[in-house]
Amino acid sequence: MKILVCISHVPDTTSKINFTDGDSKFDTNGVQFVINPNDEFGLTRAMWFKEKQGASVDVVNVGGPETEPTLRKALAIGADTAIRVNTPAVDGYQVAKELAKVVKDGGYDLVIAGRESIDYNGAMVPGMLAELVDANFVTNCISLEVDGTSAKAIREIDGGKETVSTSLPLVIGGQKGLVEESDLRIPNMRGIMMARKKPLNVVEATSAETETSSVKFEKPALKGAVTLVDADNLDELVNLLHNEAKVI
Repeated sequence: MKILVCISHVPDTTSKINFTDGDSKFDTNGVQFVINPNDEFGLTRAMWFKEKQGASVDVVNVGGPETEPTLRKALAIGADTAIRVNTPAVDGYQVAKELAKVVKDGGYDLVIAGRESIDYNGAMVPGMLAELVDANFVTNCISLEVDGTSAKAIREIDGGKETVSTSLPLVIGGQKGLVEESDLRIPNMRGIMMARKKPLNVVEATSAETETSSVKFEKPALKGAVTLVDADNLDELVNLLHNEAKVI
């Protein structure tokens, strides 16, 4: 089984976010980038298939040279080969088109992507990718088993979980629950050294057209002042909620 894991290069959630050029561009100065958490769950599941079923695991990213440390980390975790599509990731459609070419050229049986990236939260790339490569698709996936060309997945739905049976080729949108957080892997020194010798192939983009562009970024409004009310002063609390907060 050939597995391709899609890796998004995203800012660490502890980073302070700023914008430049009239708030039209994201300022990357001083920002620490990491593997998108949903993708990391998927990569860890792929490692299980590699170790238990002998699958081969490649990772792919759409982005410039600045994303290569993130791909190297994925190699250090255990992926066999990394692929970088040499073009900035501008919008979901463009990324899906670039990934589709990699999937078709590589003949992958299973593509594991994160349900969404934590920077733009678009949640659109896995579904569009499945359509472009004519593969089955399961999103919000929290469990995946593969037996030959058959697969069984569990996904979160409103108010519960749904178990589905499908077949390869398959694209999934994985999330927390696909593996336990305790199973996530931190690269050790041996993995880091081996990653330096593993291939990281750069392929040129197909020049896929973009459908959207960022016009302006805006930070959330600052939180207002907090008024503390004694627990035994319910009359004052009701008055503030009614006259100031206007929620009752």
